[in-house]
Amino acid sequence: MDQFRKTYILKLYVAGNTPNSVRALKTLKNILEKDFQGVYALKVIDVLKNPQLAEEDKILATPTLSKVLPPPVRKIIGDLSDREKVLIGLDLLYEEIREREL
Repeated sequence: MDQFRKTYILKLYVAGNTPNSVRALKTLKNILEKDFQGVYALKVIDVLKNPQLAEEDKILATPTLSKVLPPPVRKIIGDLSDREKVLIGLDLLYEEIREREL
């Protein structure tokens, strides 16, 4: 059944190597490695180095976490330290519960 598990595509937009950016990345990696190990791809985009990518994706503040796949696209802006809020905001908590019920 694992061969049919979804892959989650995420983008984390940060502004340089600031304490907020470092904290957001560390927290997110902890969540992903604990709950989604092996089924996610994370792209970190520095909006200072790649402003065109931020503009294309309509990113107005950092850090911003975007779940690109599976649809629908979801975004969380700001603090990523609360695991449950991150999972709910990305609509992943309910998928996690459904998978456990199967």
